[in-house]
Amino acid sequence: MKPLKDAQLGAFTFFILKTITHPRLCQYVDISRGKHERLIVVAEHYETSMSDLQKQGKPTSPERVMQIAYEVLEGLEFMNKHGMVHRALSAHNVLMDCKENVKLAKFGFYHMTDHGADVDFPIGYPSYLAPEVIAQGSFHPSDPLRDEAPLPSGPKSDIWSLGVLLFELCAGRRLLHNIDLSERLKFILNLGCMDDIVTVLAEEHGCLDAIKDLPQNVLELLRKCLTFLPSKRPTPTQLLSDPVFSGVSCLYTPFQKPVRLFSSSLRCAHLELPEDISDICNDDDDNFLSERTIEEVYYLWCLAGGDLEKELINKEIIQSKPPICTLPNFLLDDTTVTLSLCQLRNRLKDVAGEAYYPLLEDEQSSMPQSNSSNELSTTVTLPLIIRERDTEYQLIRIVLFDRLLKAYPYKKNLVCKEARVDIPPLVRGLAWAALLGIEGDIQNKYDTIDKDTPIPTDRQIEVDIPRCHQYDELLSSPQGHIKFRRVLKAWVVSHPDLVYWQGLDSLCAPFLYLNFNNEALAYACMSAFIPKYLYNFFLKDNSHVIQEYLTVFSQMIAFHDPELSNHLNEIGFIPDLYAIPWFLTMFTHVFPLHKIFHLWDTLLLGNSSFPFCIGVAILQQLRDRLLANGFNECILLFSDLPEINIQACVRKSIELFHCTPKSATYRQHAQPPKGAGDNGYVSSKTMTYSSTDYQNLSRADLCREPLPLSDLKAEVSPRISAEDLIDHCGLSLVGLNKRSKVGKFKIIAVDIRGAEDFNRGHISGSINIPSSTAFSPEGELVQCPTTGVLQNYRGRVIVVMSNVMKSATTFAAHLVKLNFPRVCILDGGINKLKLTGLLTVPSPQI
Repeated sequence: MKPLKDAQLGAFTFFILKTITHPRLCQYVDISRGKHERLIVVAEHYETSMSDLQKQGKPTSPERVMQIAYEVLEGLEFMNKHGMVHRALSAHNVLMDCKENVKLAKFGFYHMTDHGADVDFPIGYPSYLAPEVIAQGSFHPSDPLRDEAPLPSGPKSDIWSLGVLLFELCAGRRLLHNIDLSERLKFILNLGCMDDIVTVLAEEHGCLDAIKDLPQNVLELLRKCLTFLPSKRPTPTQLLSDPVFSGVSCLYTPFQKPVRLFSSSLRCAHLELPEDISDICNDDDDNFLSERTIEEVYYLWCLAGGDLEKELINKEIIQSKPPICTLPNFLLDDTTVTLSLCQLRNRLKDVAGEAYYPLLEDEQSSMPQSNSSNELSTTVTLPLIIRERDTEYQLIRIVLFDRLLKAYPYKKNLVCKEARVDIPPLVRGLAWAALLGIEGDIQNKYDTIDKDTPIPTDRQIEVDIPRCHQYDELLSSPQGHIKFRRVLKAWVVSHPDLVYWQGLDSLCAPFLYLNFNNEALAYACMSAFIPKYLYNFFLKDNSHVIQEYLTVFSQMIAFHDPELSNHLNEIGFIPDLYAIPWFLTMFTHVFPLHKIFHLWDTLLLGNSSFPFCIGVAILQQLRDRLLANGFNECILLFSDLPEINIQACVRKSIELFHCTPKSATYRQHAQPPKGAGDNGYVSSKTMTYSSTDYQNLSRADLCREPLPLSDLKAEVSPRISAEDLIDHCGLSLVGLNKRSKVGKFKIIAVDIRGAEDFNRGHISGSINIPSSTAFSPEGELVQCPTTGVLQNYRGRVIVVMSNVMKSATTFAAHLVKLNFPRVCILDGGINKLKLTGLLTVPSPQI
């Protein structure tokens, strides 16, 4: 962990460093901004370093020197491939893990500070700096006499530093340690006059005999590293292939970059478990936490009460005196503090070993197994915000999701199942991608998209990005803007049939935030999200799509809350005035990101009709204020939307979704259903009945028919299909496969035909309220149709049916006017049911 006391640091380049993973590099984990603009860097750390070898006061064996050199070069080469150099190599930055393998620490400081241009302190340690670096002199950004910053150091500067380190190991002592700093720098610069720098250094430090006794390959390596002129000095890549390492390189397996979850390469989780898992779970000496990734451990450490600034205060690195405002410049404090895991281990002491190795069988309970299972069972019922802060609960959920995602797409159904409980914030980005069905080599696809050639949309994108969720430090950073621009442009270029509408940037924001280090995945998620929930919303002329969507939403308001619907219609406060930004951005323009995350956790589990339920749930939270106000007050209310309880909104949305017939939200401009053989879905036109009586009747004959937009707008209540009516009334047809899950509601069919027609054939269990008794020939209400028997069915889904659709829509509209909820109309009327054989006639009176 490193505190960097300078507000001008390029902190957001740190997120790039988090993606640099290699066995020879210490993994970066986090960076946080504390009081007085102090930046604290958290990274993988080991207590043992090359300094410990120096403290032994004797030369290191040549074999060990060559091993260290090779491993350091492996790390440097990998950094160079990512456009970075270390520039801060020193004995205490070359760490050793428990297997005595090299781990390079602090390799990101030079990159993070824009090659030192953003800070007033030098990057690197004078005794180890290459001559060309020293020759450039110090650079201060605030110095008015300096017009330009020095050129950034190249990979060869690290080779010199490595040479100094290796020389110290061979000599068994520090180089230039007892010489004044200015004299040290002069000495290094004067080395350019020497023919054999290694011999000169050995004579200067009284270790000539020890150096001369070194094997030839070690001496040759030192001379190659300590070459004064950079033009003649090798790079890490060149040195690794040099013959001096002929006997060392064969001991190492070449590093292979880990295969990402979404790629074309085959993946395997290298799990070697005993036949009886209890053998490892019951061993009290096993440190299960050490097997988790450093990102997971740090995340749990923070949840368990870890405080970075408190750790620094306890080590007296942060001091309140003198006041920080009296310091002329902010400097780098190079001290590393090891974070204690005692508090975290104590918090997790009751977690059973089995929790670290969850079984993935479909029949397994989603509840985690633990010695404190009763406590966890209670935790899962608590509000989501509390569960997300519970260390033990999050550990178990993270471990479970990690296993499920490694098994994706084979375990996609289980990912969906567990996501219904909750999604751990640490894995939310990958979990969303799995819920959206992302597969294949997304990086290669993203790389092939031209994101650089200017296009007409560029100007609008440039205008929108600085206004999109700019309260967030990550998205508002320069790197955030660059990534925003690239992802949005990639989508526009790869969808030539669609156009950029304002709001697309808001849709992009959650995906970019969660996948900041993986633009390809952010792009893939957005590209999968839009056709599912916003199909054809981004057409050049999207008016017919938007109008149909708003009309269906208006019908949903009337279906679930007729009193509110009546009031809003009376004052003229229609969805066109407030709901377009809701649906065009799927609420990302309305809510901050932390609320969107919780909202979309549920949204992604639903189909394209779920947003209607979210919209109704928002209105119901504002219900009392809306009912009490007129048009102008409602406009003001929505211009600055009051605080919305997002968890209550999610719960209400799910409740509304469960009591809404599937076909009530039918839209002809929604994404077409998938055909046979595509993810297991069957086209409605392919299902026919096996009964000879109904051999010409298909499922498509029972589905909803498209309506002209003008006719749809004229109807207050939604229509439902004959198929929905049959399913929810508990009726059955030969050859008709019923849906596996029926909605949690009951239907009452209200047949408004005359008694004579009703007696010729009707749905079993339906009630007859002839419209002629309720309405005059001119269509005016003469008798309240809701008195008597219909009152007993208030709260059920009321399906109005007739042989004349206009009569049914008029009757349904009057029920809504009388504040009857859940009123809908049978699409196609009673005629749709005549070929099904489901119409019955009353038994004759005896």
